[in-house]
Amino acid sequence: MDYRTICDSPLGHLTLSCRDGALTGLWLADQRYFGAGVQDWTWDDAQPLWPAVRSWLWDYFAGRRPDPQALPLLLRGTAFQQRVWQQLLTIPYGETVSYGALARQLHSSPRAVGGAVGRNPISIVVPCHRVVGSGGALTGYAGGLERKKWLLRHEREDLTRQQ
Repeated sequence: MDYRTICDSPLGHLTLSCRDGALTGLWLADQRYFGAGVQDWTWDDAQPLWPAVRSWLWDYFAGRRPDPQALPLLLRGTAFQQRVWQQLLTIPYGETVSYGALARQLHSSPRAVGGAVGRNPISIVVPCHRVVGSGGALTGYAGGLERKKWLLRHEREDLTRQQ
């Protein structure tokens, strides 16, 4: 069984889910594919993982660049989706990569990569917002294009402040 709770953020309420001590989901309000991969869940605000996830998010929104791998993640999806999501974890903070470049790395098509990116169940932590269209065009984001713009601007402004 998965457990879930709500966490506030500058982007609104985030729904978190976990199973066996690992984060299984982080969805923005009204996100497409909300709850995908979760068979059965119940509300539980007392899971031991929640303080670590909230701390990670607090650090992220404060511009401290926490390591996504610092949280135990349980990414559930097809083998191809798993490969795509693992590639997302390699995109550096404040940088972007195109769907085409990811597709070349994975020996796949941009459309297939886009489908997997859009179904990423752990938004923000697994940084699907860092994937852009050709020429840097901001296209597609299951959490909404305005939120994608906000996340990218947040990361770039933070990098500029650090220089």
